Amino acid sequence: MLETIFDGGRRRATSEGARANYDATVASYRQTTLVAFQEVEDNLAALRILEHEAGQQKDAVAEAQRGVEIFTNRYQLGADPYLQVVSAETIALENERNDVDILRRRMDASVLLIKALGGGWTFPSYPRSAPCADL
Repeated sequence: MLETIFDGGRRRATSEGARANYDATVASYRQTTLVAFQEVEDNLAALRILEHEAGQQKDAVAEAQRGVEIFTNRYQLGADPYLQVVSAETIALENERNDVDILRRRMDASVLLIKALGGGWTFPSYPRSAPCADL
């Protein structure tokens, strides 16, 4: 029966080291969890805000298209110069581009939300589309 009677505090230091390692692991897990909750909340808020923006932008696109129709009709009747039609079309195009940009941002936020919720996908699992022969 061989036992060390005096180990100079080695067992206590080993035990305290294990506790410190456990505490560090728990703190790291809590931090990871808090970051995940924050990412979920941020992306949910982004989706909510972008949905509101999308509704307003749809209205702006519809009004811009209506403006194009009005100025086109006025041009055809001779009441306005063609520059008014071009200006209205430019505004309509810019509104449509903003609409597409909001849609892209909503898609980005949706993907980030899925990622924050722990979901995901890997690129190789998707089939690759065949190159277009017409080009």
